[in-house]
Amino acid sequence: MRVRLAPSPTGTLHIGTARTAVFNWLYARRLGGQFLLRIEDTDKERSKPEYTTNILEGLQWLGLQWDGEPVIQSARISEHRAAIEQLLASGHAYRCYASEAELTAMREQQAASKQAPRYDNRHRDLTAEQQQAFIAEGRQATIRFRIDDDATITWSDLVRGEMRWAGADLGGDMVIARRAAADQIGDPLYNLVVVVDDAAMAISHVIRGEDHIANTAKQLLLYQALGAEPPVFAHTPLILNQEGKKLSKRDGVTSVSDFRQMGYTAEALANYMTLLGWSPPEGMGERFSLAEAAAAFSFERVNRAGARFDWDKLNWLNGQVLHELGPEALRQQLLPLWAAAGWPADSSGISADPGWQLQLCELLGPSLTLLADGVDQARPFFATPALNEAASAQLELEGARPALAALLEQLPPGALEPDQAQALLGEAATAAGVKKGVIMKSLRAALLGSLQGPDLLATWLLLHRCGDDRPRIARCL
Repeated sequence: MRVRLAPSPTGTLHIGTARTAVFNWLYARRLGGQFLLRIEDTDKERSKPEYTTNILEGLQWLGLQWDGEPVIQSARISEHRAAIEQLLASGHAYRCYASEAELTAMREQQAASKQAPRYDNRHRDLTAEQQQAFIAEGRQATIRFRIDDDATITWSDLVRGEMRWAGADLGGDMVIARRAAADQIGDPLYNLVVVVDDAAMAISHVIRGEDHIANTAKQLLLYQALGAEPPVFAHTPLILNQEGKKLSKRDGVTSVSDFRQMGYTAEALANYMTLLGWSPPEGMGERFSLAEAAAAFSFERVNRAGARFDWDKLNWLNGQVLHELGPEALRQQLLPLWAAAGWPADSSGISADPGWQLQLCELLGPSLTLLADGVDQARPFFATPALNEAASAQLELEGARPALAALLEQLPPGALEPDQAQALLGEAATAAGVKKGVIMKSLRAALLGSLQGPDLLATWLLLHRCGDDRPRIARCL
């Protein structure tokens, strides 16, 4: 069993392509098959090496390692042209000399008559004399594949069951090579090259989005004309936005690299993409690894309806992944993000100590949804924060500053233990004649510049180890 992912390097790795990769990978691993990769770079103008790099890195980051070396489609153009020669020789294809102006006029007339756009097969049966006349005019020819309007194309789809497509609904004879001089073959086009490459790679199952269903009907005709065995097809549901439309760049983030930059983990994103169109068996739950999903994956549980992208579900899964990480694993994830933010600036300071960083990760970990939160929430521990409006208002309350002054006066220079810290808070509140809640809120305001944040006692002990608590309290007096 051999499946493939065949992305075009005309953009970064899209979430839809990545979900297709996930389903292919899961099915291959479920049945002990191979997951192959083919880079479809025949669009010379739009294909870029940096997009190929982005696709490969994105798949590896998600944990979707492919088998063997990637096939580069542009390196196989001689095989594509040989297939076209075969179709020309067998009469399944022919040269079409219709000009762009003629085709445009034809489409405009069809639109005016409210007809579906289709090629009218006008050059299907040209005589030799007619062909020579067009050549004499200097016309270039596309190559078209004959599609019988009376044909009925059928296949058994792993997701959608028995499928039937009428040849008359495929838009007329299909272009399989771009324009070129009369004795040459222009650049081969998508439907032809996909069939030739899938046959050469011995692909047994083609798993792709439902937007390819019409292409499948055309490609099955090409398999038949070339005498090749077609694969089994599975057409998965599209990923939709909240309005029920196909997810696109207009919806904002659609690239895997964008999700990564936002702070989503590979585990959570891969987990979520598995749920976009697939229902796990009862009792499995929604939080699982790719390996666990592969052991349970089948197309019987793939939905036909489109899958709506749910940010809340993705955020929940990402939070679950982060909460499952131990302090050291979380530290390793956050270190490059902290370094990018310039922390710790002083490599000799306590904040550069792995033990201190582990304590910080243990403190922040339970509240993280995104890895980026581990930067925002860590910021007050690496740099003295400004006081926000709520923090400033807290310090204006009666007794707030006297309580902080009493706390500062009693604060020992050395190590501070939890029980000792609790006692100091009570003593400072008593000395200032305020409730303990006032001193606690005021201390949070002084240390973090905000009334929101992680556990106050743990925060204070961490900042005390750095020696940062005393100057932060003093600035508020």
